[in-house]
Amino acid sequence: MVFSPKSSLSGLLRGSPFKPIQEHMRVVFSCICLIPVLFDALYRKDKQQVFEIAEQIKNLETDADKLKSTFRLSMPKSLFLPVDRKDLLSLIGDQDHIADTAEEIGKILTYRDMDVPEALKELLDELLEGTMEISSEAKEMIERLDELLEVGFGGRELDITSEMIAGVRRSEHNIDAIMHRTRRALFSVESELDPVSVIFWYEIIDLLGRISDQCEDLADRFLLFLSK
Repeated sequence: MVFSPKSSLSGLLRGSPFKPIQEHMRVVFSCICLIPVLFDALYRKDKQQVFEIAEQIKNLETDADKLKSTFRLSMPKSLFLPVDRKDLLSLIGDQDHIADTAEEIGKILTYRDMDVPEALKELLDELLEGTMEISSEAKEMIERLDELLEVGFGGRELDITSEMIAGVRRSEHNIDAIMHRTRRALFSVESELDPVSVIFWYEIIDLLGRISDQCEDLADRFLLFLSK
């Protein structure tokens, strides 16, 4: 089946404008779901699979870009909804940044053969687990847009969504703590690694942390979106 963002979105936009935002977030989440698989291949030193998975992430990121661009071009100038057009455009832009970061992680792991220091493996697994958790929370938050619309952005659905936003913030705080421990672990073994690998590992750790920051940014945008 040939992926066609334009034909897909033209149908979606005839209904709720939230549908394409949700579809875009599902593609973004698919990028994130491949990151643990990517690291598993790295742990096993399966260079070919690292390249293949990085390519899959790249292709999904391209799909997300196409969805975002088509959404922006197809979005009506005015909406008969309690939301602003510019807020919806900003929301999908925030989502797209997450896919961009996933692609960047894939690129870095294909630049050179990367040995995983034993001191980092357990902490990296914690970081990957936290990344999956916060990304899943962000996705579920976006999936509730339709329910919020049905109740006029109020009532119990608003309470549930507000708690989801708070959950994303808590997860980001937890990931910050994991990142601090991971950086300290890397610092403790720097002398055992070549300088270029050290630089790459700090960059990889920072990019994983960036995903959680971007999920929190998305939650903050969503909260602003609801408060108007």
